[in-house]
Amino acid sequence: MKRTWIWTFTILLGLFTSMSIGAWWGYGQTDGMVEPATKMSIDDEQYEKMLRAYKLIASNYVEKIDEEQLAEGAIKGMLAELKDPYSVYMDKKASEQFEQSLDATFQGIGAEVSEVDGKIVIVAPFKNSPAEKAGIRPNDQIVAVDGKEVAGLRVFEVVDKIRGKQGTKVKITILRSGSDKQVTFTITRDEIPLETIHSSIKEVNGKDIGYIEITQFSEKTAKDFKTALTNLEKQNVAGLILDVRGNPGGLLSSVEDILDTLLPKDKPYIQIQDRQGKTEKFYTTLAKKKQYPIVVLIDRGSASAAEILAAAMRDAGGYKLIGEDSFGKGTVQQAVSLGDGSEIKMTFFKWLTPNGKWIHRDGIAPDVAVDQPKYFYQNPLHLKEDLSKNDNSELVKTAQEALIANGFAPGRNDGYFDEQTEVSVKAFQRSANLSVTGTVNQETAEKMQTNIAQMIKDEKNDLQLKAALHLLVTQ
Repeated sequence: MKRTWIWTFTILLGLFTSMSIGAWWGYGQTDGMVEPATKMSIDDEQYEKMLRAYKLIASNYVEKIDEEQLAEGAIKGMLAELKDPYSVYMDKKASEQFEQSLDATFQGIGAEVSEVDGKIVIVAPFKNSPAEKAGIRPNDQIVAVDGKEVAGLRVFEVVDKIRGKQGTKVKITILRSGSDKQVTFTITRDEIPLETIHSSIKEVNGKDIGYIEITQFSEKTAKDFKTALTNLEKQNVAGLILDVRGNPGGLLSSVEDILDTLLPKDKPYIQIQDRQGKTEKFYTTLAKKKQYPIVVLIDRGSASAAEILAAAMRDAGGYKLIGEDSFGKGTVQQAVSLGDGSEIKMTFFKWLTPNGKWIHRDGIAPDVAVDQPKYFYQNPLHLKEDLSKNDNSELVKTAQEALIANGFAPGRNDGYFDEQTEVSVKAFQRSANLSVTGTVNQETAEKMQTNIAQMIKDEKNDLQLKAALHLLVTQ
């Protein structure tokens, strides 16, 4: 049976596109096909009007027209009229790539994006992906690819410009929230394994706390999750942390299987609402709650299926959410075959939290709001030329913030390179065994950023994780 999906209109920036947040259970579904609505039919006059327009253009336009492309353009036009970034047409090639989107590995830069208010925005880079290593972050807006602006393009068109083979490079220009300056990243595409489950034991105050990070919901995720959870429970953990920060989504069937091991069947874990407002509730089969406390970590990169898990854990399980507001995607899509290998991915439903709330655009607010240290959100320092005394620019401001993050005091962070900033640069260079010039060159910039990256990876600096551990050991 061909897969059907609900999806976020997030795009996996690899050799394929990935928009799924999950396999759907079967609303109007027959062997992967959605049955046409029986109570609605297109007005005959409107149909004839469309047909006349098609024949007029195909037969009389001043230049020869590819009729297949013309038909596809008509389909794209109807979907564009919906003004829904999650409803799109996919030709045969794109559809095949989509079907491969949750394989064990893929080649690309390793990020997912969405269309938000007409802008192409990063949902989240994958863990340890080329995109993450380059400095791409959630909510970065893509403004250009290889120097060409993407304004007015749909997500698929942008992805087509970004994807490519392992070892090749792509330049992505982004605009970061809170800044009016564009930054260009040169990213080398690579093969990215989708290892979606990472587990460990965190020892705090003599207690063993289980930790499971879920980076995406793929076909193997639920199976790997159950294995990891079983291993942790054998070690008699006193609590469990589920980390879906930076998780852009995946298969809903994977979320369903995971929740079936965690949540009792007393309350629904999700509600689905159709166009008439009819709502259906879905339940797990688990008889009892776990004997240990659980908390869930979320952030602005937690989207779609990750939000379904977070909302279910809180509303149906009574567990706390810690971190930042999530992305906010609350609609359900399904793939419908057009018979020639092409597909329409279209919004059919809304999904609601167990308590009946629609989180679309708003996201999910954590029970315990915790921001990471400021350097977690540090803008990348990409230099076109050295920065030196009396320079005044956004890059100088970024360099000053990087110095502060590294424990040095430039005296200001307004973008003016004064004498104190120069003294601070020299002090950093001396401590890092670099040439002491007082100017920020490429070597100095890279060393500052490497230090920041290492601090971010050091768990002792992860305030959200610390808050989760504290909450569990004090319960």
